Amino acid sequence: MGKPSAEMTVVIDDTDKALIEALQRDGRLPYTKLAERVGLSEAAVRQRVQRLIESGVTQIVAVTDPMTLGFRRIAMIGLIVEGDTRAVADAIAKIADIDYVVLVSGSFDVLVEVVCEDDDHLLRLLNDEIRAIPGVRSTESFTYLRLYKQTYAWGTR
Repeated sequence: MGKPSAEMTVVIDDTDKALIEALQRDGRLPYTKLAERVGLSEAAVRQRVQRLIESGVTQIVAVTDPMTLGFRRIAMIGLIVEGDTRAVADAIAKIADIDYVVLVSGSFDVLVEVVCEDDDHLLRLLNDEIRAIPGVRSTESFTYLRLYKQTYAWGTR
C-alpha cells in the first residue's frame, strides 16, 4: 500500500466508504451488485473502485492462513535501531520474505512480520538479511503459535 503520509491523504465520500465496506465483507462482489448497494451505475462504481485502488486507499486481495499452506513459522520481529529508522525500514521492506513493516514508538523502533517455511528459514532471514542491515542494533522475535483471528473488515469509521 505504499508509504502513507499526511501529504498523501485521499478524500473519500460516503459512497466510497460504502464501497470499501462492501468490498471488505466480500471482495468478489460484482460491480452490478455494488452499484445496487450504493445507488450508482455500474460504470460509475467501476471508476470509483479503480480510483480507490490506484490512489492506494484499498487493495483487493485473497487473505490466507499461511499455516494451512505449509508455512510453519510466522513471527513478529521487533527491531531496535541506531540512526535513521526510515532507512532501516526501507532496507527491510526490500526483503521479499517480509510482508509487513511498520515504524513504531515504544520498546522497539520497527516491527516486521515474516512468514517462513520453518525455523531454518527464519534463522537465515534473521541472521543473514535482517541483522546484516546497517543500523539494526538488536532484534526480538515473537513466534506465532496459532492464528486465531485475522480480519480486515474494520470498516471506514
